[in-house]
Amino acid sequence: MPLKTYWLEHAWLGTHVEPGVALEVTAEGRIGALRTGVETPPPGAEVLRGLTVPGLANAHSHAFHRALRGTVQVGSGTFWTWRDQMYKVAQNLTPESYFALARAVYAEMALAGITNVGEFHYVHHAPGGARYADPNAMGEALIEAAAAAGIRITLLDTAYLSAGFGEAPNSHQLRFSDGTAEAWAERASALRPREHALIGAAIHSVRAVPAAELATVAGWADERRAPLHVHLSEQTAENDACLAAHGRTPTQLLADHGVLGPRTTGVHNTHLTDTDVALLGGTTTGTCMCPTTERDLADGIGPATRLQHAGSPLSLGSDSHAVIDLLEEARAMELNERLRSRTRGHWTANALLTAATEDGHAALGLPDAGRLEVGALADFTTIALDSVRTAGPPARLGAETAVFAATASDVRHTVVGGRHVVRDGAHTLVEDVPSALAESIAALRA
Repeated sequence: MPLKTYWLEHAWLGTHVEPGVALEVTAEGRIGALRTGVETPPPGAEVLRGLTVPGLANAHSHAFHRALRGTVQVGSGTFWTWRDQMYKVAQNLTPESYFALARAVYAEMALAGITNVGEFHYVHHAPGGARYADPNAMGEALIEAAAAAGIRITLLDTAYLSAGFGEAPNSHQLRFSDGTAEAWAERASALRPREHALIGAAIHSVRAVPAAELATVAGWADERRAPLHVHLSEQTAENDACLAAHGRTPTQLLADHGVLGPRTTGVHNTHLTDTDVALLGGTTTGTCMCPTTERDLADGIGPATRLQHAGSPLSLGSDSHAVIDLLEEARAMELNERLRSRTRGHWTANALLTAATEDGHAALGLPDAGRLEVGALADFTTIALDSVRTAGPPARLGAETAVFAATASDVRHTVVGGRHVVRDGAHTLVEDVPSALAESIAALRA
């Protein structure tokens, strides 16, 4: 007997929209049966009106950056001046305050249809670098925050050892650093996966992990067959410094030390040479684009079409959380390419949804999520087709409507493991998400 049956008014099945789909959830939280052509809801089924798609995967997040939203838009500057303000927020985090903030941020993600987050986590220690009694107290706070918000998490525990090529960590970065990659690996090895949580690894960047230490992090991930992520060529200054220090680009340096491969994802991949693109594509290293952050920080537009054509799978992330809206990230990737090329239609709506769902979950180590099919995790979200943004187009064009018209505000339901986390636009576990956000951010600024 199924644990629960849902009737989906319209469902996106990867290639097309199907009306009238009955979806049965097993006691293990997976899709046990999927029947199409079901014109009316079966007796006892929960009815989800609108377009149901697989749960969205936010493949790149720094939860504490959410505290910067709306406060860093005054005056001019660059990524590097923005980073100084980010460091100030990072200095105020404790395990308790990080749990409160992350719980609210992950609840906001659930409201936006996100069922899984890749948390690129590098705030490991107390200010000044002192270890907490539990050296993983900050990471554990994030894992528990995801559980409290009802979503899955891949904790990408991040090696961050230096301020730049040949430079010791600065005063802000001391709480990020374990000193050596071996010490990082020892601490990260103490983290344990849970039903809702996987443990992966990250190299913050080639400027933050010395070349001689890269293979240690890559080897740790390879031994565990865990996802490995890395900020890559987000800024031209990083490329210039890497060329000066090593005579090669960051991508070439990562390739030299065995970092690239199908379980690795480069985040941003913005300023790449033709050789870089060929290396990433030829090793099937993934690319996580974060268009709303990349435009907010004036990073530039990455060569997403060239990367995909070369063989690099695309995923999407909200990164600094200037907004949390994976539909906007998907839309922005296409619209950025239109601005650059002055032509339209680089990806279909189906391809953009695949980046936001199936390929995003795969980048986070969950190849059994991101599809509405038997055996997959019963994680899905329903988007209204009758809001002021989405009303009008025929339902068979629901994918196009979702990607090119809908926003996070149009998410009506989010289901994780077969259980409602968001019902009729309200979070079922966090009673007042706006207040939770406001209070946790105010506590950091106090």
